[in-house]
Amino acid sequence: MQAKFILASVVATGLLAACTEREVILPGERLGVREILQENDAGTSAVSANVTAPANLPATVNNASWAQSHVSPSSRVANAALSANLTPIWSTSIGQGDRRRARIITDPVVADGRIFTIDSAGRVSATSTNGAALWSYSLVPLRDDASQALAGGLAYDNGRLYVTSGFGTLSAIDAATGREIWTQKLQATATGAPTVYGGLVYVVAGDSTAWAIEAYDGRVRWQSDGLGDIGNVAGAAPPAVDDTHVVFSFGSGAVQGAFRQGGLRLWSVDIVGARKGFAIALVDDITGYPVIAGNTVYAGNHSGRVVALNINSGERLWTAQHGALDPVWPAGNSVYFVSDLNELIRLDATDGSQIWAVDLPGYEPVRRPQRRRDSAYTNHGPILAGGRLIVASSDGLIRSFDPASGDLIGQTEIRGGATTRPVVANGTLYVVSTNGVLHAYR
Repeated sequence: MQAKFILASVVATGLLAACTEREVILPGERLGVREILQENDAGTSAVSANVTAPANLPATVNNASWAQSHVSPSSRVANAALSANLTPIWSTSIGQGDRRRARIITDPVVADGRIFTIDSAGRVSATSTNGAALWSYSLVPLRDDASQALAGGLAYDNGRLYVTSGFGTLSAIDAATGREIWTQKLQATATGAPTVYGGLVYVVAGDSTAWAIEAYDGRVRWQSDGLGDIGNVAGAAPPAVDDTHVVFSFGSGAVQGAFRQGGLRLWSVDIVGARKGFAIALVDDITGYPVIAGNTVYAGNHSGRVVALNINSGERLWTAQHGALDPVWPAGNSVYFVSDLNELIRLDATDGSQIWAVDLPGYEPVRRPQRRRDSAYTNHGPILAGGRLIVASSDGLIRSFDPASGDLIGQTEIRGGATTRPVVANGTLYVVSTNGVLHAYR
């Protein structure tokens, strides 16, 4: 017993002595750990200083609709007309807002004087441009519960609204009345938005199967299989389409190009590579949805890579060491996107070099220092409207940035914070908040 006491005393004395010793500070240059981890293969840092450069933006246009995702050239409004100072004009509930196990993951679409939305309980709603409720339609089958699946996505074409659902269906709905015209079962969840072009509806189900379905009656034209994965985020990418091609992405991180009419596969490319030193890089889903601009396809994964591909061959033109949480927005000589590190980034479209990057809201502040930081803000966008980049964030602000310099040039409050990307039609911006409210600004 005495020996144990002596040993404990010796250890305690040693610890006290160690505490009184002066800390030795080694001489030399200090280097940030993350900066070293982010060096590229050539040994140079991937981070560059911000530069102001002409953006060469297209002219603004007063568009009457925002009918589908902007990933396809035919549906992308290059620079929608919008006033410089946004003012709220009305807001109305679309149903259930974000819940712990159910989130609103569907961007609004606008056509024929109506705004179409889906809430977190799988209810499709049509709202007039003055905020009046017109009709609603439930995607939940009679013997199921809304909590069993996430909602899907929307696309409008020729008087019909095409809707996917996590219950594994694609439905055509009369946009004026909400009446169901036809429903096709997809044999797997379909949480991504469809794309409609040339009489066909394109969609990815289960993150692993691409479908081309006749828009008129819902019959299957063709389908193509890819590979799924479990490390994915909610909501699949809408297919990107031009006159000849359709581009799909799958849960495995693969991007596939095919002839849009017959489905003959042209090429398949895996977007691999991850940002070192970050746990979020373990998620390798294609969150930067493929976007077609001319003969180039831009796409990015969640784990730290954005690439440019030749649409005819799939040849990789360049790779940037950034992840993309939303699809890029190509405009002029640049591509803009929200990165995996919650930055708004501008790259040179010709070689992928960074022009500037600005911080967006990241993690929510914690009240108690001992609490771990596990809640993050989400930044939706960007879109180009009124000659500026617009990002809607869940921290309660819609921010506008100068495309040339990245400078913050305006912000507008959105109560509850944004949960969808903004869309613009007839000079009015629409966005849905986390509490299930559709807001209109002009």
